[in-house]
Amino acid sequence: MTSRINIARPVSANMSDPHGFANNRPSSGFRAANPDDPLEKLRAFGTQVEDAVEIYVQPLKPHLPAIGRFLIVVTFYEDALRIITQWSDQLWYLQNYRHFYWGLSHLFLIFNVLTMLVASTAVIMKRYTDNAVLGLLSVVIIQGFGYGLIFDLNFFLRNLSVIGGLVMVFSESMITKKKNFAGIPSISETDRKKYFLLAGRVLLIFLFLGFIIQGTWSIGRVFVSLFGLAACIMVAVGFKAKWSATFLVIVLSVFNVFVNNWWSVHPAHSQRDFLKYDFFQTLSIVGGLILLVNIGPGGLSVDEKKKTY
Repeated sequence: MTSRINIARPVSANMSDPHGFANNRPSSGFRAANPDDPLEKLRAFGTQVEDAVEIYVQPLKPHLPAIGRFLIVVTFYEDALRIITQWSDQLWYLQNYRHFYWGLSHLFLIFNVLTMLVASTAVIMKRYTDNAVLGLLSVVIIQGFGYGLIFDLNFFLRNLSVIGGLVMVFSESMITKKKNFAGIPSISETDRKKYFLLAGRVLLIFLFLGFIIQGTWSIGRVFVSLFGLAACIMVAVGFKAKWSATFLVIVLSVFNVFVNNWWSVHPAHSQRDFLKYDFFQTLSIVGGLILLVNIGPGGLSVDEKKKTY
């Protein structure tokens, strides 16, 4: 008993300590986090938000891929329906303002309608996804040049975000796709998925950047823009990507209902079609963000690097 008491007593500075237990030098090893540190409070808050997102999204998680894919292609369905219902007006615009020849204008519209309907349906059904995404990308590019909107900043930013949504669809299809020709030296499927997810994340945020630089400024718009810009940066770099994408889904959905409320505009009003177009395009970007919430930011992200280090 005496020997145990002697061992437990602290060693004085003058006594020899061959094992180094009395080393008074400051340790450079792990230290417990200070709960009063503002950075630790921010991290704790971020963890709580992530946990809340996981809890509330869990019941919807099995349905998120289908919801995301449908919202991404819904703008193409709407566009195809608009061309069909406004066929004569579309031909008149292409022939008189864009100087299309008579037969070429018809072929242009037929190609757009068929490609959008077939490719959008293929995306929803997860059939021939790669070809379907390429078809929809070609529609976005061809319409930009065909309607003369390629140099319109708002159109350009919105369609970059729509392309980001299509890239997310392509990335999602790569997750479950079986690897073929495994023995051939090439970039692995995982590496390709990482790069496509990075491109999709970056492209998705351009819609919100367009919202920031356009429109009338107010105090509310300033606050929404600041928080939204922070969330966009977090999505782009992949930091807390799931809950920052969830925040953007909520903000864009509320913004879409109150600002692009085309149903409240008289059918004969000239702004109705523009509001309707913006409404369904915003839904496509929301769909891309939903896919991001479901599949995560990918390997080239801060969230993934934190798991490694």
